[in-house]
Amino acid sequence: MSQPTRRALLSVSDKRDLIPFARSLAALGLELVSTGGTAKALSDAGLAVKPIDQVTGFPEMLDGRVKTLHPRVHGGLLGRPDLPAHAEAMQAHGIQPIDLLCVNLYPFAATVARPGASFDECIEQIDIGGPAMIRSAAKNHAFVTVVTDPSQYDRVVEALRRGDGRTDAQLRRELAAEAFAHTARYDAAIAAWMEGPGELFPGTLDLRFTRVSSLRYGENPHQRAAVYREAGSSEPGVVDARVVEGKPLSYNNILDAGAALELVSDLRDLTGAGAAAGVIKHTNPCGAAVAGDAAEAFDLAYAGDPLAAYGGIVAIAGRVDATMARRIARPERFLEVVVADAFDPEAVQVLAERWKNVRLIAAGGRGARTASQRLIRSVPGGLLVQEADAARVDGAALQHVAGPVPTAATRSDAAFLCVVSKHLKSNAVCIGGGGSLWGAGAGQMDRVAACRHAVEKAGGRLQAAGKIVPVAASDAFFPFDDGPRALIEGGVGCIVHPGGSRRDADTEALCRERGVTLLISGTRHFRH
Repeated sequence: MSQPTRRALLSVSDKRDLIPFARSLAALGLELVSTGGTAKALSDAGLAVKPIDQVTGFPEMLDGRVKTLHPRVHGGLLGRPDLPAHAEAMQAHGIQPIDLLCVNLYPFAATVARPGASFDECIEQIDIGGPAMIRSAAKNHAFVTVVTDPSQYDRVVEALRRGDGRTDAQLRRELAAEAFAHTARYDAAIAAWMEGPGELFPGTLDLRFTRVSSLRYGENPHQRAAVYREAGSSEPGVVDARVVEGKPLSYNNILDAGAALELVSDLRDLTGAGAAAGVIKHTNPCGAAVAGDAAEAFDLAYAGDPLAAYGGIVAIAGRVDATMARRIARPERFLEVVVADAFDPEAVQVLAERWKNVRLIAAGGRGARTASQRLIRSVPGGLLVQEADAARVDGAALQHVAGPVPTAATRSDAAFLCVVSKHLKSNAVCIGGGGSLWGAGAGQMDRVAACRHAVEKAGGRLQAAGKIVPVAASDAFFPFDDGPRALIEGGVGCIVHPGGSRRDADTEALCRERGVTLLISGTRHFRH
């Protein structure tokens, strides 16, 4: 059984909900001790509070740098009442137990993120006494309740009421774990700033993620899984997107929905105000399109590979209304997840009636990744970290090196397919035209196989293209001309690749001989 909670020390920078929390503690009979601005806020609210200098016998000094670094504070937090030697020492030196500590730290991260913040301002936001008290209380959590965030206030007050002035051991341990995580993140942020503001690859990598929920399982039923939110992230993502219909997303749903959202974000960036849609299966695009409106873009994207699209994930850059929902919900189609900027209420009803378990995700039209964002992947024994692939494709900048001069429409399709190839697993080759994907070869061990798969998937559309020039895009250069030869024999009239092979001249000669346009992008887009 824990000791009764008689005395609380409160010292917070974030004063959200402080007064209601302190009033609840006072109503439960706790003596309130506090520092500086917190003590003033409590006193102004009519609460009885003992200033910290009356506990330590020393004034707050050195511009507030020293106020709680004192044995009567840390002794009160670290003393164990179950040990007679501790009790005797505390009595001999006038140290009273502190049973509850409520501390949150100076706003260091917010200060360094503020434009124009000076070096001295940032230094003064490095908290010393706060982390020291938190660590003391967390170490002694067998007897001390440590509170580090306003979101914990209600939980603590309820526990005190339920326990007749005592908190239970499980809660104290949970709060101590959160406290150590809190100070660890704080110190990591300071270390990263000391190394250099904005450093993408600091010596100590500060990864701040908060668990959103546990998942039913991972990629397979025998694997446990959870989803986490990255602090301060603004990149396209489904973690913070709103589920407007359907049960929670699975691990695989989240992976595929994230891939679909990334694809349409890049396509929206390519087309400006145009509409875009993508269909994803196992994180690979099996359909993609850009068009004048979202409904047309969806129809073109789904037609890319209807067989693969069955049971897939769709993302739409635009709002889904009832008319579009009815087009999406045609009888021959089956979708697991639909991601869009927003859904009209009637559209939600149409899609929910069509598929009982469909998940509808409102992502709010988030922007594309920026180069400053990091991609993190685990490997045995560590992590790989790189910049996000935010290189933009410009159709006008594609270098014409062989064959007929491309029309503006062909250049546009070449740029579109370069974006699609960027989102396919390497080795990757994709074929399309008229602003839509016709077929893709992804994740192949050799590029010739990727070419053959893409031709097979594109099927009869290559021969029925009419005035549209079929375009093939590769995520990396062709090491030999065997891949381009397979594409040309399949009916492709324009090839775009990054270039850079020692045998680029062979591919150029082949395209000149066959009357096929060859464009060089200059940028590789491997995705392993």
